[in-house]
Amino acid sequence: MATVQSSEMSIRPFTPQDKEAVVQLSLRAWAPVFESIEQAMDPQVYRVLYPDWRVSQRAAVESVCTDTKHDVWVAEEDELPVGFVAIALHAKDSIGEIYMIAVDPSCQRAGVGTALTEYALSWIKESGMAVAMVATGGDPGHAPARRTYERSGFRMLPLAHFYKKL
Repeated sequence: MATVQSSEMSIRPFTPQDKEAVVQLSLRAWAPVFESIEQAMDPQVYRVLYPDWRVSQRAAVESVCTDTKHDVWVAEEDELPVGFVAIALHAKDSIGEIYMIAVDPSCQRAGVGTALTEYALSWIKESGMAVAMVATGGDPGHAPARRTYERSGFRMLPLAHFYKKL
């Protein structure tokens, strides 16, 4: 799929030079999400699962951006990364998964997340997949993500995860 460009934003393939900027925007974007998760969970469980969420999220973003199992695109404005999306194809099941997505807080609510989501959906369809999926949290911090996915035509399948500190 070709690079998408508007007068303000473009979406292009990730390059190794993007890594630190993508990590940093992701950490900024996910700070309120992890605050929300912390409020929603038992504090003891949260500390076990996320002793330092910034360290684990940095590692997760670096991994997804450099492995060969994911295709990654960057949204940029004025030649600076402002968001990214990583996609995994599960060909056996004909499912394309929006595996990870983040938008810098300074650019949220400006259509970047929607543009990345729509770009991912087009790419998934062009890759021959029959279904697209994305997973996100049910806590208040994930509400903007849920709204973006619903506007793009996703329908939610409620799941419940229960945690208990042992």
